[in-house]
Amino acid sequence: MNTYTVGKNICQMRKQKGLTQDELAARLNISYQAVSKWENGVSLPDISLLPGLAVNLGCSIDSLLGYAAQKRIMSDYESRYSSEEYYWGVEPSDMCYEVMRLMPPVRPLRLLDIGCGEGKDAVFFAKNGYRVSAFDITEKGIDKAKKLAEDHGVPVNFFRADVCDFRLESDFDVIFSSGVFHFIPEALRCEIFENYRSRTAPGGINAMNVFVKKPFIPVPPDKDSRNFDWRSGELFGYYTDWLIHKCDEVIFDCSSGGVPHKHCMDIMISRKIENKL
Repeated sequence: MNTYTVGKNICQMRKQKGLTQDELAARLNISYQAVSKWENGVSLPDISLLPGLAVNLGCSIDSLLGYAAQKRIMSDYESRYSSEEYYWGVEPSDMCYEVMRLMPPVRPLRLLDIGCGEGKDAVFFAKNGYRVSAFDITEKGIDKAKKLAEDHGVPVNFFRADVCDFRLESDFDVIFSSGVFHFIPEALRCEIFENYRSRTAPGGINAMNVFVKKPFIPVPPDKDSRNFDWRSGELFGYYTDWLIHKCDEVIFDCSSGGVPHKHCMDIMISRKIENKL
């Protein structure tokens, strides 16, 4: 158990909950000095405090201790990415070009690719002048993404993280995500999207899509146990106070897993407009 990691997690989650050290300490019936020592990496919480600490911070004990991303069952993407071939290919998605049209990199724009997979979109953005950070839960995906960036001679800050656990601590001009949000359970969505919104710079954009459930489309053969259903329009609802450049729903054919099937997807690109009132 890494003392620094645990302390950083406690500090980050406490702030996300809007709690002071005093308030968290009062809830746990301990001194604020104890909380301060945890957050500074001086000491660790007593094991008897972990359940109450997790409840008050709204997380699991595994997540609190920094084990969630490693211990959680990974779906089958590790095996999909294990071959030398790129499972999704290396051509960028159509949404990449829409981002470039709306926010061309006339200056070094900060861009985050959430759930980057094997890195094809992140590398495309880096080749076009964006300052790119990107993360994915799969180790093999990140390894292949780093190789792709090296092959193209572009810098990308790739790192491994779980979309359900990771929270942004710095601002970005563009937050981009394609085909990932079905891994987010409904209970976490408000918190996660508030984090994305708050960490988008004024004038910046969020370009995202999500698979949505339709009664007339059979369950995809490649759906795994970590997939959570989304409703049509649900993604758009988190951005009602932003300028929505694109708000679309499409049905398309897919052959992932070797079995032809269909998906329905909501696609959204929104801009954060600074309130001058």
